[in-house]
Amino acid sequence: MLEGAKSVFIVGCGLCATSTNTGGEAQVKEMAEKLKKDGKAVTGWTVVESTCDTRLCKKSLKQFGSELDSSDAFLVMSCGAGVQTIAAMIGKNVFPALNSLFLAKVERSGKFYEMCTACGECQLEKTGGICLMTRCPKNTLNGPCGGSEQGKCEVDSRNDCAWVLIEERLKQLNRVDDVREFHSVKDWSNAIRPHKVEK
Repeated sequence: MLEGAKSVFIVGCGLCATSTNTGGEAQVKEMAEKLKKDGKAVTGWTVVESTCDTRLCKKSLKQFGSELDSSDAFLVMSCGAGVQTIAAMIGKNVFPALNSLFLAKVERSGKFYEMCTACGECQLEKTGGICLMTRCPKNTLNGPCGGSEQGKCEVDSRNDCAWVLIEERLKQLNRVDDVREFHSVKDWSNAIRPHKVEK
């Protein structure tokens, strides 16, 4: 992506990319060294507190006036939201350093589990805090599909059956009757992208 770019400014993110060791200060410095070895001039770098927040990006980048002006390209080490936030502010080429996969629970460095698909119609209060839209590949809303074996999903036997997890959780909470409640058909219009919240 950076072929043809002689000078690069690197932007990291202080939230998710820092906690996942993919775009924090250490990784930004490592990337700067790699680019220098590849013959690129690194004009500067910063780790914005949150690259998906336009206000924080403007505040952080404000101090790098001449460095930004002298850069051919910007390499953003954050999720796609951060890349797009920077791209909207900078009138130059902006490139992603990472591939965004999902919203995750971080268990420890290097162990991330998809927990939410941001579907726009949260059911967690009914399922003991276990997301069916994410954890069940069939998105079954009204009980298990019947294909699980020994508590494992028939689609991917490495995964626990979401409905088994839900039933166990609801038993712990003395809410097992909640599992018998009928859930109406998912309103997929809430999942249409892009979402906007404007207050």
